[in-house]
Amino acid sequence: MVLEIHLDDVVQMRKPHPCGGDEWVVTRVGADIGIRCLTCGRRVMLPRSRFEKRVKRVVGRLSPAGRDGKA
Repeated sequence: MVLEIHLDDVVQMRKPHPCGGDEWVVTRVGADIGIRCLTCGRRVMLPRSRFEKRVKRVVGRLSPAGRDGKA
């Protein structure tokens, strides 16, 4: 079963990022998933299979005001 992910979805990952944040926003969807840390702004690309194993839950959607790309 494929996890349904869309652009601007906010997801919580199982392990926290070294900066302490565990919420990420989806910036790219495809065979690879691009995510950006909401705490420090770090961008990461993960293969879809690895992303689906590491995601804990979908928190919600990012507001249009939060799309500027700044941390």
